[in-house]
Amino acid sequence: VTSQKKNVAVFDSPGKGRGLKASKEFWAGDVIFTEPSVSAVVFDGHSERICHSCFRRQDKLQRCGQCKFAHYCDRTCQRAGWAEHKQECSAIKAYGKAPNENIRLVARIMWRIDKEGSVMSDMQLVTLDELEDHLNDMTEDELKEFKVDIHNFLDYWPRNSKQHTVEYIFHIFGVINCNGFSVSDQRGLQAVGVGLFPNLCLVNHDCWPNCTVILNHGNQSAVNTIFHSQRRIELRSLGKIEAGEELTVSYVDYLNLSEERQRLLKTQYFFDCTCEHCKGRIKDDLKMAGREVDGVKPSEDQVKEATDFCFEMLEKMENARISGNYHELVKICQNTVDKTEPILADTHIYLLRMYSTLSEVQAYLQHFEDAAEYARKMVDGYMKLYHPNNAALGMAAMRAGVTHWQAGLIEVGHGMICKAYAILMVTHGATHPITKDLEAMRIQTEMELRMFKQNEYVYHSMREAALKNKPMTMMHEPKSVEEGIKNLFHRRK
Repeated sequence: VTSQKKNVAVFDSPGKGRGLKASKEFWAGDVIFTEPSVSAVVFDGHSERICHSCFRRQDKLQRCGQCKFAHYCDRTCQRAGWAEHKQECSAIKAYGKAPNENIRLVARIMWRIDKEGSVMSDMQLVTLDELEDHLNDMTEDELKEFKVDIHNFLDYWPRNSKQHTVEYIFHIFGVINCNGFSVSDQRGLQAVGVGLFPNLCLVNHDCWPNCTVILNHGNQSAVNTIFHSQRRIELRSLGKIEAGEELTVSYVDYLNLSEERQRLLKTQYFFDCTCEHCKGRIKDDLKMAGREVDGVKPSEDQVKEATDFCFEMLEKMENARISGNYHELVKICQNTVDKTEPILADTHIYLLRMYSTLSEVQAYLQHFEDAAEYARKMVDGYMKLYHPNNAALGMAAMRAGVTHWQAGLIEVGHGMICKAYAILMVTHGATHPITKDLEAMRIQTEMELRMFKQNEYVYHSMREAALKNKPMTMMHEPKSVEEGIKNLFHRRK
C-alpha cells in the first residue's frame, strides 16, 4: 500500500487547482493506485435488489431484522457491513424510515469521521475538509433542494451522535454532490449506488484522458474473512504515462460534441474545460458528418435536416423505452435509420445512439440477427471516435460479440470478444469479474469456431441444442443511454 503513495504526487495544476501527477513511468493497464471508499450507499430505487455490503445484484437478499431497510447476500455480508450500518440501523428505526441516498451517505461519512478522524488511512492524500464543495457556484434552486435535504438530515441525525454545525453539514453535502462516484453492480453494467473516494477527487478531468477508473468489488465470498478484500476503485493507466505527467480521467462521455461536454462540465462540476480536444473541437466534424458515397457528399442542408430529425426521434425513442413499449421503439428506430442512414456518416453520434438502442432492444426481443447488424455498426463507429482503450468501447465490443454469437455468426462474434478482452485487460484487469466472464466466453467461442471450421452442419445442430438448453444470459432490460455507466460521478437528479 505504501508503495502506491510513491506512485503519485499532489501538485498545483495550471488553471485547474490541485491535481495528481505520476511520480514514475506507467504503461497501459498499470494500476496507479487503489482506494477503498470512505463510505458508499445503495441508491433508493435499488435498496431491495442490491446487497448493501458488497453491491452485488441478487434475487434473494436477506433483510436486516432491526431496521428492515438494509439487505444483504447472507450473514457474511451482513457482518462485513455491520461497522458501517450499526449507527445507521438505529437511526433508521428511530426516524421511522430510511432517508434518501444523499442523506444516508452524508450520515455514514460523518459517523466515520467522528469515529476515526479526518485521515482514515495512511494512503489518504487529502482530507474531506480540503475537498471542494462548490456551494458558491450553485443556483438558488439547487440550494433550495440542499436545504430540504439538510432539514431532513437534522431530523435523522441521532441526538446521541456528535453534533455538528450546519456549515459543516452543508460542506459534506456539497462534497458528495460534486465528488460522489457512481458505484456499479458486480458486472459493471449498471450504476446502483454512490460512494466517496477522496484521492480520486484529486484527479482532474480531460476529455481524452490518460487514465480510467473502475470499481473492483473485492471478494467477500471466501469463508475465512482473512481473504476478504474490500470494495475499492482502481485508477488504471490507458497507455504510456511519463513521470511528472498529470493524471487525468474523463468525467463525461466523449461521445458528445465538445460544446455539449463543456456545458455538462460547467453545470455539473463548475469548471470550463480547456483540454486539447475541446479547444481543437477534435472529432466534432466526424460526430456530425454526412455520409460520403463515391466521393459524393450530401449538402449541408440535407445533413442538418437528417440530424434534426434524428434528434427529435431520440426523444420519442426514449419515451417508448420508459413505457416499456419495445416494439414501438424498434419501429421508431428503424424508420429513423432507414431515413437518415443514406445521409449521415457512420460516425454520426445520433445515428450511433439509434444503433446502440436497436441492438440492445432487438437482442432483448431475441431478434439476434438484426441485433448483431446494429451492434456491428455501433462498434465500427465507436472505433473511429473513442480512445482505443476506452472502457465503453470494450463493453460495446463485448455486447456486440455476445449478440453475434447468439445470432450464430461465430467468426465475427469471436473476433469482437477478443477485441473486447484486449481492451478490458487494460481498463479492468485480469481479475475483474467482467474480464473473467469475457475470458470464459473467449474460450467458448474459440472452441465453437474450431468446430464450425471443421463441420458447419454439426456446429449448427449442436448450437441449436445448446441454445434450447441454456440461452446466454447477458441481456438485461434495455436501459437508457444515460443510465449505462457513461458519467464518472453520480449526479443528483
